[in-house]
Parts: sequence; C-alpha cells; structure tokens
Amino acid sequence: MKVPEIKFYSEKTRKFYKLIETSTWPTVKISGIFMHRVKDVDPRTDCILKIKALGKIEGIVLDTCSGLGYTSILSARNTEVKKIITIEKDENMIKIAKLNPYSKELFINPKIELINGDSNEEIKKFPDEYFNFIIHDPPRVSIAGELYSLEFYKQLFRVLKKGGKLFHYTGKPGIRQGKNYEKGISLRLIKAGFKKVERADYANGLVCFK
Repeated sequence: MKVPEIKFYSEKTRKFYKLIETSTWPTVKISGIFMHRVKDVDPRTDCILKIKALGKIEGIVLDTCSGLGYTSILSARNTEVKKIITIEKDENMIKIAKLNPYSKELFINPKIELINGDSNEEIKKFPDEYFNFIIHDPPRVSIAGELYSLEFYKQLFRVLKKGGKLFHYTGKPGIRQGKNYEKGISLRLIKAGFKKVERADYANGLVCFK
C-alpha cells in the first residue's frame, strides 16, 4: 500500500506531525520523537512483540493509547479476542490514522471500539474487572506523567480481571543518564496491587500479573 505524504503543525498541541515510511508499516514522528521503535525493529514487529509479551490473549482487551491503531488491529485479528477498546487523546493522531491505509482496520473492524478521550479519565468509567488483558503503551513520562502515576496504575489494576495480565511499555528511559526509572515504575505497579512484575526485554516493557 502506498503511504501518503502527511506532515503538519498543530496550533492546538504545538507539535509537528509527520508520517514516516519504514520497511513495513509507517510510523509517526511527533516533534522529533518516533511513536514506535525503528532502530532495532520495525513498527509492525514492535507491536507484535508487545502483544506476544502477554502470551495467548482472549476476551476483552484494553489498549490505552491507540496511536495509529496497530496494536489494536493486530490484537483484534486473534480469533479468541472478542473486543478491543482503545483510547486516543490526540485528535491529530486519529486524523492521521484515518489517512493511513495501514490503520484502516481500526475504523472498520467491528471488534474494535475507538474512544477519543484521555485514558487518565476514561479508565474511571469502566467497571471493576472488565478486561482480560491490558496493553499500556504511553508516551514518554516527560509528556504524559499522569499515565505513570500510582493513581493510574490503581485504575489499571481495578479494571483488570483476576488472573489477567498487563503489558506496560517503558522503553529505556534515563539509561543514558545512568538513571533507572523502570525501578520506580515497577514499585508503583506492585504498590497498586499487581502480585508480580516481570521484565520482557524483547518488547522493552513490563508484564504485570493480577
């Protein structure tokens, strides 16, 4: 599929958006920051690895940060998954996804429900133990610190079914400065109630068990 040329500046967010072609599915660069891993893996593989970290997924799945919708699309292709609820705060990302041919399934797959809203607020609207699995792939902590807070982690724990799993993409923040932000993330997840938190190196994130 041909990747359209999309680049623009948003006065509302004060950010520059550009759709970037890769060897597989395109990614978006937002004011110099790539939405997906592009150095060691391509965007499609990046999303596959995040899902793989959860093992066999089924039932109802929450994708907290849609982006281009790849994680939701790939999750929905699993026959055991009944429904994907995915949330995207940035209207510009939804605009780009609608123009990106690789995001088409996000809008036409009946198993996917896209909510244009803030995950920090939308999470409070779901009932207890509603989701079988959660994929949490937030922007970096300097951009969306609230999505790394103890309060938000408590909400993720609340809406996850007993025996369910959460994948939390963390990347490697602070590694160049010799800081270990992931340790603080893990401690907050445990404090929120998760009984076990394991590192999934190949997916650059944490798998949390309820």
